[in-house]
Amino acid sequence: MSKKVWIIFIAACVLVLGGLVYYSNSNKLDVSQYKNMSVIEANDYNGKIADHVYGNADSPVLLVEYGDYQCPGCGQVYPTTKEISEQYKDQIGFIFRNFPLSSMHPNARAAAAAVEAGGIQGKYWEMHNSVYENQQNWQGASAEDRTGMFTGYGTELGLDGDKLKSDMASTAVAHKIDFDMALGKQAGVHATPTFYLNGQEISGDVWNDADAFKDAINAELKKHDIELPKKD
Repeated sequence: MSKKVWIIFIAACVLVLGGLVYYSNSNKLDVSQYKNMSVIEANDYNGKIADHVYGNADSPVLLVEYGDYQCPGCGQVYPTTKEISEQYKDQIGFIFRNFPLSSMHPNARAAAAAVEAGGIQGKYWEMHNSVYENQQNWQGASAEDRTGMFTGYGTELGLDGDKLKSDMASTAVAHKIDFDMALGKQAGVHATPTFYLNGQEISGDVWNDADAFKDAINAELKKHDIELPKKD
């Protein structure tokens, strides 16, 4: 190839790459119209997959977690959030939004896709729980193996494995994950887990302590004159 042809080739590559960068930047997801600390319904931006709310979606008190299924810290706090969401299900709404840090956790986005796919078949929270409870088993799996493992968790829950696998790779699920991440970035999320209680970020020393976490929720409930859950 002559020097002139090489120059033309390189120039063309630069133009193509420049165009791709421009296209990427010009199509960044704008979620400014959505309120981070509210229940977001299905729309064209989130693949027509609404927020998943555990508990009382109409409550004036909302707890939102931005989490990564492969994140050790998220896995560590999972039992606490599960306990709290159960104990306070009549008083608050708990929303989990995807924020996979794929550069550090290569299986995190696939895990999020598996849970969202489970939601399409009506078992979002069951898949959410199963994926977290099996985190140690799949976190180091290959791309091929992890798909089989996630599909297996779904079939154990009674889901259609073929549909689950198909939905995991769907555009709708990809849009949902991207939408959640855009919301998180808009809110200022840069690490996982990040929790917001009615728009106020909860510090790590609070969510790392189950009693302190509950105290923070109780204080917010009292502001809204909501009766606290009865102790067992």
